[in-house]
Amino acid sequence: MPSLESPEPKSPAPRRGLGADLRILLHLLRGQPKDGDQRARLEAFYGPQAGHYDAFRDRLLHGREALIGDIQTALGNALPGAHLIELGGGTGRNLEFFGSRLADFGQVTLVDLCPALLAQAREKFAGRKQIQLIEADATRWQPEQPADAVYCAYSLTMIPDWRAALANAITMLKPGGVFGVVDFYVSAARPPADQIRHNTLTRAFWPRWFAHDGVHPDPAHLAALREHFSDHQVTESRAPVPYLPGLAVPYYRFIGRKI
Repeated sequence: MPSLESPEPKSPAPRRGLGADLRILLHLLRGQPKDGDQRARLEAFYGPQAGHYDAFRDRLLHGREALIGDIQTALGNALPGAHLIELGGGTGRNLEFFGSRLADFGQVTLVDLCPALLAQAREKFAGRKQIQLIEADATRWQPEQPADAVYCAYSLTMIPDWRAALANAITMLKPGGVFGVVDFYVSAARPPADQIRHNTLTRAFWPRWFAHDGVHPDPAHLAALREHFSDHQVTESRAPVPYLPGLAVPYYRFIGRKI
């Protein structure tokens, strides 16, 4: 059942500065390039931002630490020795929200298509043999062994063929496995009765705002997740956006279990 957002637990944030913010804002204003394949577009857009990516996104991508908490709760006693996969994991920032519990997993696999962001993750987790970092397409890559948990944190809206990525992720999971998502979204004009209905301005503004940077909030994402996972929980909320005072972007957290 959907629920309202509760205060998110605090986690040490990467250091930031105004100069770094200004450089990132410049790239955001320029937008994601239109030429080349998805890997080339991601590298051109995020490469110059990679070193300051975490500090800025910590103020933009809300609900990630709460999702990590949801995954740990859903795994329960199955967490020690479990196989965890993150699709679109970028710099590995989300893995840091597991804290000391990250070492309890038997294997952790982070998959991303952007070399510059993966380079940041490699620096963070150098020498951690338990953590595998893979440059690959989330719509096609498959693990050698099925996973106990798979999640996407603000990556589903960035994958052009997101339906293929979702279908691929489901096949990675063991029966009873946990699938988690946190991401931007807007509601349908007539959403299900147990979901929040966003007004016309919200539904029009945010998809156009984010599309410039290759991010595509879509009511079809949450609808598809609920269809694929009959056993699920949804939390809907809004969050502030850096340097846009007074505006709050809708996002959701989703936890489902594969039957």
